[in-house]
Amino acid sequence: MFLGPSNSEGAGKVSLLKKVPALKDGDFTLAECTAILLYLSRKYNTPDHWYPSDIQKRAQVDEYLSWHHANIRANAPKTMWIKVLIPLFTGQPLPSEKLQEVMEGLSTSLKQFEERFLQDKAFIIGSEISLADLVAIVELMQPVGVGCDIFEDRPRLMEWRRRVEDAVGKELFFQAHEMILSVKELSNIQIDPQLKEQLAPVLMKMLK
Repeated sequence: MFLGPSNSEGAGKVSLLKKVPALKDGDFTLAECTAILLYLSRKYNTPDHWYPSDIQKRAQVDEYLSWHHANIRANAPKTMWIKVLIPLFTGQPLPSEKLQEVMEGLSTSLKQFEERFLQDKAFIIGSEISLADLVAIVELMQPVGVGCDIFEDRPRLMEWRRRVEDAVGKELFFQAHEMILSVKELSNIQIDPQLKEQLAPVLMKMLK
């Protein structure tokens, strides 16, 4: 799987869309993280709870994944861009109003997440963890990594996060999120001026 910069030569070789992550399996290539997750779960015959064979439970996973893209994913990663990545590449902090706007949108999405999907269940589709929970948690840890603790004052959400940690295994969970949780350290690195010039307008466009 290729995880380097999306504008690199390597990304272009693996994915015609020049997007990361991208998967190359023999002569077969695939982009988009959700498509990659589903492909791997089918190919390697993972435990049924990740992407259930039961048609209704599988439909519930698909439903969440469809909703997630336009809601949680539309807001949560922007906290990282606003607080770390855009200032890093432009040399200037963004107005606090930008972060407030994103946090308000994320708050609305989290309310829907709790009321529509989580409800009083242990996990998104019921008593067992699924790909839906993995996709959700990796996005929701991004605000945490930049100091926006979206789990605080949301006990139902916090309990769900703890159950996900336990199901995955705490060591593996924090290993998987290590880069996200230490993203603020990027503020101290030096960026090549040419790379700054290339990426700054791209990041600003993504924020719109």
